[in-house]
Amino acid sequence: MKISKSLKLHRSNPPSNLLLVRRPSSISNLPPMENNLKRQRTTRVAGRSSKRGRETYAVSIITQITEIEEEETDLVVAISRHVDVLNSSFSDAGDVKGAAAALSSLAKTDENVEMMVENGAIPALVRNLESPWSLAISGNVAKSCDHKLEKDCAVSLGLIAANQPAYQQLIVDAGVIAPTVKLLKRRGVCIGCMEANAVLRRAADIITNIAHDNPRIKTNIRYGLVFDDPYAFFGLGYKLFSLDRVEGGIPPLVELLDFPDVKVQRAAAGALRTVSFRNDENKNQIVELNALPTLVLMLQSEDPSVHGESIGAIGNLVHSSPDIKKDVIRAGALQPVIGLLSSPCLETQREAALLIGQFAAPDSDCKVHIAQRGAITPLIKMLESSDEQVTEMAAFALGRLAQDTHNQAGIGQRGGIISLLNLLDVKTGSVQHNAAFALYGLADNEENVADFIKTGGIQKLQDDNFTVQPTRDCVVRTLKRLENKIHGPVLNQLLYLMKTTEKNIQMRIALALAHLCDPKDGKLIFIDNSGMEFLLEPLYISSMKQQKYSARALFELATKATSFAPEDSAPSSPTQRAFLGEEFVNNPTLSDVTFLIDGKQFFAHKICLVASSDIFRAMFDGLYKERNAQNVEIPNISWEVFELMMRFIYTGKINITKYLAQDLLVAADQYLLEGLKRLCEYTIAQDICVENIPFMYDLADTFNASALRRACTLFVLEHYTKLSSELWFPMFIKKIIPEIRSYITDILRRPVQASS
Repeated sequence: MKISKSLKLHRSNPPSNLLLVRRPSSISNLPPMENNLKRQRTTRVAGRSSKRGRETYAVSIITQITEIEEEETDLVVAISRHVDVLNSSFSDAGDVKGAAAALSSLAKTDENVEMMVENGAIPALVRNLESPWSLAISGNVAKSCDHKLEKDCAVSLGLIAANQPAYQQLIVDAGVIAPTVKLLKRRGVCIGCMEANAVLRRAADIITNIAHDNPRIKTNIRYGLVFDDPYAFFGLGYKLFSLDRVEGGIPPLVELLDFPDVKVQRAAAGALRTVSFRNDENKNQIVELNALPTLVLMLQSEDPSVHGESIGAIGNLVHSSPDIKKDVIRAGALQPVIGLLSSPCLETQREAALLIGQFAAPDSDCKVHIAQRGAITPLIKMLESSDEQVTEMAAFALGRLAQDTHNQAGIGQRGGIISLLNLLDVKTGSVQHNAAFALYGLADNEENVADFIKTGGIQKLQDDNFTVQPTRDCVVRTLKRLENKIHGPVLNQLLYLMKTTEKNIQMRIALALAHLCDPKDGKLIFIDNSGMEFLLEPLYISSMKQQKYSARALFELATKATSFAPEDSAPSSPTQRAFLGEEFVNNPTLSDVTFLIDGKQFFAHKICLVASSDIFRAMFDGLYKERNAQNVEIPNISWEVFELMMRFIYTGKINITKYLAQDLLVAADQYLLEGLKRLCEYTIAQDICVENIPFMYDLADTFNASALRRACTLFVLEHYTKLSSELWFPMFIKKIIPEIRSYITDILRRPVQASS
């Protein structure tokens, strides 16, 4: 016998009454050491008490399990007896009804369903769906009793089908569809009788539960089925009824939509909702049977369960069916659906938003009509819902509506931009993507650009907290769309706001313009209108997040401006026009001066030296003692460095190794060799990293290495996030802010080259 889920639960979690038995501490986790010591001093009497406690607990557990197994056995026996009564041709009508009622009660507990299926309840219940006693109903018999058997059988079958998908096919194979369809046709029997209405409702529930996520069964329901042997339901074949013999289940369901009992209406709409999901033939049949007008009327029901099922059914009919969508709109569904956006039921809100999105498809011309009828405001309100499915569908609908220019402005003016931006923080990919797509549509309207920027939207879009690549691609296109609008009236509006609004908005505008502006407008924005100060101020006082935004904007501005501005011109004094060549390096031929370095001689030529540097010119043409000296001692430069310096003077080119670059920079600065100095700065800059950036900046500052200093500045801005975790960084960043200002201001003042 298979142990039920309830028994497994009891075994893993002892019943609550066992808590009265005090569990000895030896069964729990090991206690602290001091408790162990105390336990060693326990008397023998206490030890015997502990042992009796363990024995009592064990006996109690065994007793509980035994009782559960006995109860389980009794339940299996009871189910088998009820099934035997239903299967017997000689059972009394009262016994049959009692057995069906008992099984329907048992089926309400999930743990019992498996035992019912294993003990043959399905074919027995299907057999009695069409009660033999119902055929003998007379006008003098109380109708409230005559339908109870069918109702209880239908309840059990519906609950079994809902328990797990495998049972759906077992029920269908047992031949449930034909008798269920016959029950659905009983709308004219016992009008006003609650039991008769319950049979209709439960029959519709059977259709809903057996067809859920089962395309094959949906097709079977459309036609009806008959079996050669309805009791041998495991794997036997079946044949289709012809339509003139047995009509399928859809027509009676459509007729029940206008049944006087609201619960029957709801059940019928729910069944149609299920059988129409991803089944085009069922959709078409439902529409052909003229179900749409009634379903649209049901949208206006005050009962949430009724309008909830009807909007779900309409949603499934419309999905991937453009023609049916037009039929639904012609049937007058648009305004009721918009009204349901404000339903207290979240599921109804979700379905209504989905329908609005489908009505506003790219090929639809009713986007403006949807907005005019009041859909935008409730959709924006739905973006704040705690239910992610509601927010997902609201963003989907707004994304579709945002393909119209007038709707774009309307959504922006009603606060839709900030609500959609907030959804980008949701980790669910579909929610993020629908929000990003809606924002992409809104960015197409110039009237929305300022709202994007004032609400911090540019920073939110650049944060890149997106879970799927299509969302990232959509965000990139949105930023590009906004960038293309930063000119003319839009730029003038932003500059006005940057001068007149509160400080945090001024900063957001400056941050956004650093990323989005045309390089030719850089001077106008950041120098003439003081935008640079709004970028630098967060580096002093703001939160780390704001500092990172500022650094990223400054880096983008500097990079963009540099790419469109010419480089600094080379130093004008003195620039060597000719070089003696490699063969004259340290060559005594025609040498007229000898340098002494580390005790070694280096033969040189004054004509070459004077042409290369102001220092050498002053040394040999001025009043210094070296003017007439044949030997000049160089005390503070190593031989390797001096030789490389001379080689550069004679040839104009050298290979600088990293380990000599800094010493060579010192020598180049000492002798004012600007060309060599630039080469050294470039070589040293390749070695900048987080660990040495303070040293590199001090090196550049000490020897006035402007190129190296600016390389350090760019490195700091580019790697601000990594650097910000260093303890020394807060003081360091304040130290270099003047250099950041000077560097970027200098670039922005340069003439901008026209882009090719």
